[in-house]
Amino acid sequence: MLAVLSIPRKLVHRAMAVLAFIVLAACDPAMMSGPAGGAGPRVNTGAPIPVALLVPRSDSGAGGVARSLENAAQLALESLDGAEIDLRVYDTGGNAQRAAVQAETAVAEGAKIILGPLFGEAANAAGVAVADNGVNVLSFSNNPSIAGGNVFILGPTFRNTADRLLRYAARQGRDSVVIVHPRNVEGEFGKAAIQAAAAQSGVRVADIQSFAFSQEGVAAAVPRIRDSIASNGADSVFLTSTAAGALPMLLQLMPEAGIAPDTTQYLGLARWDVPAQILSMPGAQGGYFTLADPSAAAAFETRYRARFGADPHPLAGLAFDGIAAIGALVRQGRSDALSGRALTQGSGFRGATGAFRLRPDGTNERALAIATVRNNQLTILDPAPSGFGGAGF
Repeated sequence: MLAVLSIPRKLVHRAMAVLAFIVLAACDPAMMSGPAGGAGPRVNTGAPIPVALLVPRSDSGAGGVARSLENAAQLALESLDGAEIDLRVYDTGGNAQRAAVQAETAVAEGAKIILGPLFGEAANAAGVAVADNGVNVLSFSNNPSIAGGNVFILGPTFRNTADRLLRYAARQGRDSVVIVHPRNVEGEFGKAAIQAAAAQSGVRVADIQSFAFSQEGVAAAVPRIRDSIASNGADSVFLTSTAAGALPMLLQLMPEAGIAPDTTQYLGLARWDVPAQILSMPGAQGGYFTLADPSAAAAFETRYRARFGADPHPLAGLAFDGIAAIGALVRQGRSDALSGRALTQGSGFRGATGAFRLRPDGTNERALAIATVRNNQLTILDPAPSGFGGAGF
């Protein structure tokens, strides 16, 4: 176990759920080529639009996520004004081959767009299966390697988070960073996202320090991280680790080793407020991490609980977002409402956790708040933008 503090299982449920999602989504499917977005079938916006929701209902490991996604989609349907959607649910069983078959079946039965599947490999397979029909797929995956062609990903991406953090850090005068990541799939994805974001923001990557994903590996890496920061003149350190992984240990050991948070800016690719014990760790004080718009997220969770009598799964808002985007486009009354060009409209959409938009490369951009920790308490430094074109975008 990596953690250096005792964290009850209930408190890491959300972090573990999102981590598991990232692991499952980060497969290595065949990449779709070309710009995202098929022409899309013509639609009659004066009649209900058939939309297929592909979820792993019968997957014993993801059935709970599937139910929460279905519920959130239903909640979004009840929120639509001036748009009618005929939502049809198809069970992928968490299997890529079955996802492809169900996608083809959905299109044969009239679906004009596909929402889901959950996992990256299944989403890629579904996209390939219906590409010749010009039908677009809004997947719940966060794996950028499957984005493109007719496949869009709705899941929050490491690149989006890294962009927001490094642009904000650069505005605070921080211009060089050491990247610290575990040698595993999530760590490699996170490192690559930070490198790309640094190139865009003008922040220099002074060094990259990796470690074996074990307690011993983290302990051995801390002195190397300290020496790297000193020898390379870096003013920041960017951690990819999560609360369910090496983050607690790093936030404890790095300050003890002399990497002072008041002189070296700590940044985190994951959330640092769940579980709450993270907020009291020495390395968290003054660090930067991101959150979805807290007020929007709280409003969605409140509505979900009132409607279904339970908390939504951390990924449930993605289904709400997909329906919200489709509904917003259908309200425009255009026959090409579900085309790639329409889906990637610059103004984006309002979703469960705030503003978001789909990018021409099939990835997405979400409005994120910059948060920090002061006196063991979460503090918002820079609110999530309410739209696109302003600070942070």
